[in-house]
Amino acid sequence: MRDHIRLLINGREQIVRGREVFTTLSNYLRYDYGATGTKIVCEEGDCGACTVLIRYARDEDFLPINSCIQSLFQLDGASVVTVEGLKDNGRLTPVQESMVACHGAQCGYCTPGFIMAMSALFEKCERVDEKQTREGLVGNLCRCTGYEPIIKAALQVESPAKLRDRYAEVLDARDSVRIDNFFAPATLAEAIAFKKEHNATIVQGGTDVGVWINKRNYRAPAMLSLAKIESLKELREEDGAIVAGANVTLSQLESFVRDRIPELYKILAIFGSPQIKNAGTLAGNIANGSPIGDTLPYLLVADASLEINGGERTVAINSFYRGYKQFDLAPGEIITRVRVPIVRDTLRLYKVSRRRDLDISAFTAAIRLSTVDSHIAKAWIAYGGVAPTVIRLPRTEEFLAGKAISVDVFKHAGRIARDEVKPISDVRGSAEYRAQLAENIMVKAAFELLSV
Repeated sequence: MRDHIRLLINGREQIVRGREVFTTLSNYLRYDYGATGTKIVCEEGDCGACTVLIRYARDEDFLPINSCIQSLFQLDGASVVTVEGLKDNGRLTPVQESMVACHGAQCGYCTPGFIMAMSALFEKCERVDEKQTREGLVGNLCRCTGYEPIIKAALQVESPAKLRDRYAEVLDARDSVRIDNFFAPATLAEAIAFKKEHNATIVQGGTDVGVWINKRNYRAPAMLSLAKIESLKELREEDGAIVAGANVTLSQLESFVRDRIPELYKILAIFGSPQIKNAGTLAGNIANGSPIGDTLPYLLVADASLEINGGERTVAINSFYRGYKQFDLAPGEIITRVRVPIVRDTLRLYKVSRRRDLDISAFTAAIRLSTVDSHIAKAWIAYGGVAPTVIRLPRTEEFLAGKAISVDVFKHAGRIARDEVKPISDVRGSAEYRAQLAENIMVKAAFELLSV
C-alpha cells in the first residue's frame, strides 16, 4: 500500500504526498507545477476555463475534464495534458493555429479551455462538423469573442496528430493508496470495511463533492475512492437490462444507451458538458439523491434496482429514497452496480431548464405507458423537482390505467398530477411554476403521442 499518489503531467511523472493530495488539480497545476495556462474562474465545473485532458490506460483516448473540481487524490495513475503540453517542439498544433487564424480569442482567458476541449474532439476523428463542435464545446463559456469564430476554427482543422500517440506512457497504479483520511483500495472488501469504520464519503467523479469543497469548505470525516476496483467498471446488457458498475461514467452510459434506450440517450445528451459527464457516474447521480437528478425519473419508471456491497442485497430504486438525502443504505454499504431495465413500452422523458445545455433542471418527468388495443394497460409516472425526492405519482398512474390516449384524458391526468406534487420555490423556479409544469407536461405528452 502506498502513501502517495503518482500521475503524469505532460509526460513527466509527479509524486504527491501528505495533505497536498487534497489540493484541486487546477490549483496544483498553477501554483505547484507552474502550468498557468490552465485558468480558474467559477470553480464549479461550469465554465470550462480549467479544462485539461486526462486518461488512465493505453487503450483510452484523452478526455476533457474540469480540473477545478478534481482533487489530486482522485487522479492516482492519471496522465494529464495541459495547454502547455500541446506544443510539439515549440510549434503550435493545428487547433491552436486555427484559433489564431480565425481570431477565436479577444481577452483570451477562456481560450486555453476551448483549445483543450477542441483538441479532445480530434482525438477521435480527423475532422469535425458543426454539430460535433457545438456538442464538444458545450462546457466552455466565452464572454467576449462570441462563438462563431471559435466554431469556424474547429471546422478548419484537419488531421492533427493524436496526443495518445505522443503521450503514450501510462502508469501502473493498481495498488491501494492510503493518505491521511483518504483511501483508494484495490478490492471491494477493503472499500466496504473502510466505509463502515470511518463513515466515509465516496468520491468518484467529484462533480458535486468538488463544488462543496470549493464553495462550502466541505471536509468529510474520510474520503473513499472506488476507482481502482476493476470489477466496478463493467458495463453490459444482460437479460433485457443494462448493468452498470459504480465506476461507469455518464459519458460511457450515454454511448451505451444510444440505440438501446433512445429517450434516455436524449436526456443524457443534455445532462451536462462532456467535462462533467467524463467524470460523473450513474451511481453517483443516484447516491447524491438530488430531487432533480436527471437520470432518476427514468430509473423509477423502469423499476431499476441497486446492487449493494457486491450482491449482499438488492434495493429497488423506488424504495431507495426515504426523504431528502435519506437512503436505504447503511454506513457500511456501497452501491456497487445499477440494473437498468430497457423499457420497450411507450416512453417520454422531459427536462425543463432555463437553458437547453449545461443547466440544472427546474423540473423533470418520465411517462411510461404499456398499451393494449390503443388503451393504457398500465402507466408509470415519475416527476423530479416537485418534492424532496424524485417521486412516483400513484394516483395519476391509477387514473390512466384502462383509458384511451386522448388530450382530454391527459388534461385530467395533469390536474391529478398537479394535486399530487408539493413543489417549493427556489432560484430555478417558483412553486406555482413547477405545479403548472406538473399539469402541462401531461398534455404535452398527449399531443406528442397522438402525433406519432
